[in-house]
Amino acid sequence: MTTMFETVRKSALEDSKPMRVVVDGEDVLLAKVADEIFAVSDICTHSEVSLSEGDIEGCAIECWLHGSSFDLRTGKPSGPPATSALKTFAIKLEENQSDPMIFVSLSESARS
Repeated sequence: MTTMFETVRKSALEDSKPMRVVVDGEDVLLAKVADEIFAVSDICTHSEVSLSEGDIEGCAIECWLHGSSFDLRTGKPSGPPATSALKTFAIKLEENQSDPMIFVSLSESARS
């Protein structure tokens, strides 16, 4: 059975604004783009800095330090300097709530 960790309510996320949360000791970036919510590792695979300080364009997060960009759906970098993908995590929304809680599983997502 997959453990799901409570994070924040959906209303806490602003569209295309990354948010860093700590899930069971791991830094996770949550992002809402249109009606989709994504959870990926918050640490850039190239420079080991927080991606939540970067900008979201479309479905990609750009690292503020060296400009590496990662697809929020797959975690894959769009090109150098990063060459390794971010971990992506499954999310689940609390059911039957007008402002649902977002739950994150630290098992890597099947998205890719």
